[in-house]
Amino acid sequence: MTKFPYIRQDFAASLVVFLVALPLCVGVAVASGVPAELGLVTGIVGGLVTGMLRGSSLQVSGPAAGLTVLVFEAVREFGLPLLGVIVLVTGLLQIAMGVLRLGRWFRAISVSVVEGMLAGIGLVLIAGQLYPALAAKAPASGPGKIAGLPGAFLDALGDGGALASLALGAGTIAVLVLWKYAPSKMRTLPGPLAAVGLATLAAFSLGLPVATVEVHGLLDSVQPPPLSAFGELASAGVIGTIVAFTLIASAESLFSAAAVDRLHDGPRTRYNQELIAQGAGNALCGMLGALPMTAVIVRSAANVQAGARTKASRVLHGVWLLLFAALLPGVLSYIPIPALAGILVYSGAKLIPVRALAVLWREHRGEAVVLVVTAVSIVAVSMFEGVLIGLALSIVKTAWEASHLKLEVVDKGSGPIDAYLSGNATFLRLPKILDSLEALPQDRPIRVDLSGLHHLDHACRTALESWAQRHSDADTEPVKVTAA
Repeated sequence: MTKFPYIRQDFAASLVVFLVALPLCVGVAVASGVPAELGLVTGIVGGLVTGMLRGSSLQVSGPAAGLTVLVFEAVREFGLPLLGVIVLVTGLLQIAMGVLRLGRWFRAISVSVVEGMLAGIGLVLIAGQLYPALAAKAPASGPGKIAGLPGAFLDALGDGGALASLALGAGTIAVLVLWKYAPSKMRTLPGPLAAVGLATLAAFSLGLPVATVEVHGLLDSVQPPPLSAFGELASAGVIGTIVAFTLIASAESLFSAAAVDRLHDGPRTRYNQELIAQGAGNALCGMLGALPMTAVIVRSAANVQAGARTKASRVLHGVWLLLFAALLPGVLSYIPIPALAGILVYSGAKLIPVRALAVLWREHRGEAVVLVVTAVSIVAVSMFEGVLIGLALSIVKTAWEASHLKLEVVDKGSGPIDAYLSGNATFLRLPKILDSLEALPQDRPIRVDLSGLHHLDHACRTALESWAQRHSDADTEPVKVTAA
């Protein structure tokens, strides 16, 4: 026992994490358009492989709702065999970034971009999962999903099966929302498992005409990518998808690690090692043809709150997932699809930082704009382009704020006019500089003092020199510029 002094705490925590992870692994897989068993495979690898490696001792990894939209798009566009190649290369890139000690740089990504990314994912996830809850087929594009919802609801009103499906999905969401108010003894069972369990019991006992999970068997679902699939790596679309997987999975894992560190007093996360651990897990998932993984805040928080003390809890949760997948795969066939859709709608809603957005709008309006633009871009265009738009806007905003410039004009009524420039004069502020200077009278001597500038870029210097040469009338002294 001295070798494992916290085995009792870790054992109990592992059971809680297993019960939380089970419905989420299945739900993410079904929503991603792949066999349910592949979600369990990723959860198993997240526990047994990533869980054994160094990085974050209490963070739990597995298939994540945050990657569902991207995985679904990749499977639809490239097919399931190529998904394994994409996930494998993603893992290798993560390992390389960890070895090169790039993990800490992910902490420099604007929090507004990350929250906007998660909000965009949440919106697409909610819109996409309302269709399975309505027993309908979802459109392919983000705008199409949102635009088609009113029609899908109207069609469901005249269809008994669709109404039963909707009621089951709504009931699942209601259980998840209200579970925190249940008696403490009941709350020992995790909310997601309770919601799916009650929905499954209701569907079975009432004989509801709703779709259930298709079961293929663990070994039948695991399909390593064929060698021919690696030839597609030269495709620009595949390369873009790999970059998106790598950036989003890494950022989500490392931001989750920072959040988990705030929940406990144990060892802090070593970001580069955690990136290597995530990469090793994704590389193996890719070789097995499974879903990509990230660190998942819901399972990680459950692990900490259940009293876990070491990484043994997350490894054991992988053992329980493996035993379930090997011994009880048939149980999955009783789980209603609308119940899983309800869990993911609830998960998607939690990805939308409504309160944080309200605070940002009051205190940092520019950051709120970055968040909203990133989210809307992901819905309107795609995940990868949306994140790039958010990053570009964040960089422009930072550059604009960094180029703070102040112009002070001193006019004593007669004699020369003195203009003092201070701050950072960059090309972003060039229109403001020129508008202010060109408004000065042309029939008076002007002295421009640049000594208060911390930075004067080439574009501004050239524009100032050009303005000074042409501004004065022929009978007025030339503009005098005191160099910075």
